[in-house]
Amino acid sequence: MAEETKHGGHKNGRKGGLSGSSFFTWFMVIALLGVWTSVAVVWFDLVDYEEVLAKAKDFRYNLSEVLQGKLGVYDADGDGDFDVDDAKVLLGLKERSASKPTVPPEEAEPYPWLEEQVIEDSGPQNTEDEVQEVQIESLLHEAVYTEHGDDVQQEEDGQVREPQPEDDFLVGSDTDDRYEPLETGTFHEETEDSYHIEETASQAYNQDMEEMMYEQDNPDSMEPIVGDDARTYHEADDLTYQDYDEPVYEPPENEGLESSDNAGEDSNIILEEVYMPPAEEQQEVPPETNRKTDDPEIKEKVKKKKPKLLNKFDKTIKAELDAAEKLRKRGKIEEALSAFQELVRKYPQSPRARYGKAQCEDDLAEKRRSNEVLRGAIETYQEVASLPNVPTDLLKLTLKRRSDRQQFLGHMRGSLITLQKLVQLFPDDMSLKNDLGVGYLLIGDNNNAQKVYEEVLNVTPNDGFAKVHYGFILKAQNKIAESIPYLKEGIESGDPGTDDGRFYFHLGDAMQRVGNKEAYKWYELGHKRGHFASVWQRSLYNVHGLKAQPWWTPKETGYTELVKSLERNWKLIRDEGLAVMDKAKGLFLPEDENLREKGDWSQFTLWQQGRKNENACKGAPKTCSLLDKFPETTGCRRGQIKYSIMHPGTHVWPHTGPTNCRLRMHLGLVIPKEGCKIRCANETKTWEEGKVLIFDDSFEHEVWQDATSFRLIFIVDVWHPELTPQQRHSLPAI
Repeated sequence: MAEETKHGGHKNGRKGGLSGSSFFTWFMVIALLGVWTSVAVVWFDLVDYEEVLAKAKDFRYNLSEVLQGKLGVYDADGDGDFDVDDAKVLLGLKERSASKPTVPPEEAEPYPWLEEQVIEDSGPQNTEDEVQEVQIESLLHEAVYTEHGDDVQQEEDGQVREPQPEDDFLVGSDTDDRYEPLETGTFHEETEDSYHIEETASQAYNQDMEEMMYEQDNPDSMEPIVGDDARTYHEADDLTYQDYDEPVYEPPENEGLESSDNAGEDSNIILEEVYMPPAEEQQEVPPETNRKTDDPEIKEKVKKKKPKLLNKFDKTIKAELDAAEKLRKRGKIEEALSAFQELVRKYPQSPRARYGKAQCEDDLAEKRRSNEVLRGAIETYQEVASLPNVPTDLLKLTLKRRSDRQQFLGHMRGSLITLQKLVQLFPDDMSLKNDLGVGYLLIGDNNNAQKVYEEVLNVTPNDGFAKVHYGFILKAQNKIAESIPYLKEGIESGDPGTDDGRFYFHLGDAMQRVGNKEAYKWYELGHKRGHFASVWQRSLYNVHGLKAQPWWTPKETGYTELVKSLERNWKLIRDEGLAVMDKAKGLFLPEDENLREKGDWSQFTLWQQGRKNENACKGAPKTCSLLDKFPETTGCRRGQIKYSIMHPGTHVWPHTGPTNCRLRMHLGLVIPKEGCKIRCANETKTWEEGKVLIFDDSFEHEVWQDATSFRLIFIVDVWHPELTPQQRHSLPAI
């Protein structure tokens, strides 16, 4: 018994299991068989591994689309796919959007525009959006199709379409949009009451907004000097009107700089700044607005609803659209354009494909600085609006962008027509009416702009954007006291587009004129928010970093030869001025910029915006010949050279010039012994006959004439001495 147990038996008489050595033996046999089997599979090519990998790759690529196809029936927000927002709706955590139910891609009609949009057996429908789109389509057929017809031409693959010569939407022409040079002698000393704020070169691009300024469309023509009764409003968005064909300087990233640039690859940067909040404060306001701020006193706006850009058919080609759009967002503009052109060729009635093509042309115009390409983009935006079954949100985006690009090229009347059509299509959208009001202001039609803002305020009394613009219009009409509450409440609303230096400027100015001591509180707030260089220096067209002080000496300016020449020849200059006064009083024109509280103040202009007034110089030939030797003044495209006569009893309100790019010289010609003085910032001085005073008129200044006889001076503007030759050549005229 003991012997049996010793040799592996069980003490109760049963046979034992496999020993450890036997188990190891069988394990090795199986392992060797596995190894030899694997070798055989590889050696004799029994399995097609490439086919297996291809199938796995194909499965991975198609899994997302398969899942979206299956889950598409649960799309609750109408954006064409099933996502977190849809899940929230299904779980009761979010309200379902009031749009008509989305049709899954596999159920959508391949060409829904070929027959009526009737969905059978689909249960109760919310028809509000459908009715609205039918109405919109009807309006578009009334107007848009009359210009281009119902059929949209297909573009050749891979080419940027040659734009049509006409750029207007619906009807009309932009040929009358350009400002003509003014008649001889119609120049005015100040322009701060007329807005020449440059429009932004790119307000959205549906990404980050760049606030850029470009040179005028026609630098050889004189910029308008607009009087009190015909003030214009040039918005951001923005800019004196540009085009890409002119030399332009590209500003540094995150800088709100006015600039102009050579068309070549290498660009020199000039730092001209229209004061605005620092870049870190420009993140919260939607990209359509020109001002952004996170100041705690300004309300944070509600996040915008995700726009619906796809119609039923476009949802069936969403993958192709997304692939092309991804190229565009990655900056591969030419590749993206080719992709969208191919989609337009394949699906000529796809609104989203054509909109993508327009965006690519828009981006390409920016990249190449090409007006021709930009006109093509404007035309393509119009084609999008002409298509049937364009989703409401896409139609709105398309026409708004078209209007913006028309403004960029200076086609203000064409832009106005586009804005009018937008308001006609979406009459309940007050933001579009606000834009329409700006459109009227841009062409100097303050009366129609006033009517638009009155309509907006009747519907939405607390609309801050409408209030500041309505206040501006009232102030331009010299209704100073009436303008103040609108400007003040509009800024305080914090609505997008209200935190703008122009409105702080005009609110403070209006308060000063009625004796309200809060004026400097608003100037201080404007400075704090980045709109003004200081409380005293409140010009809006500024090159950053220039030396800033109210009063200058000739030595500090570096223009000592000019000063010496003026002082040495002051009697000659005086006598020619007096001769003009005696023989042709009509050449001295009254100041009409609404700068006077009272009195009589007139001017006789020899140079304006760097251009010589030949007819005026016939009245003062020796003076003009003398000045021809000094390009720092005759070439100053942001200034004037003129005689200025002021009669007793005149008071000029505190005001500032438009730019820090110039200094102003006053040569005393006929100066009463007492009663005449000028204040710049907090220092007051008097004139002397034959002597030059120099000050920076971007600082607040004020004039009194309480003498018993007239005062005659000669005003000579010069470039700020720290501006480079390139900057002097490139800065837009003011």
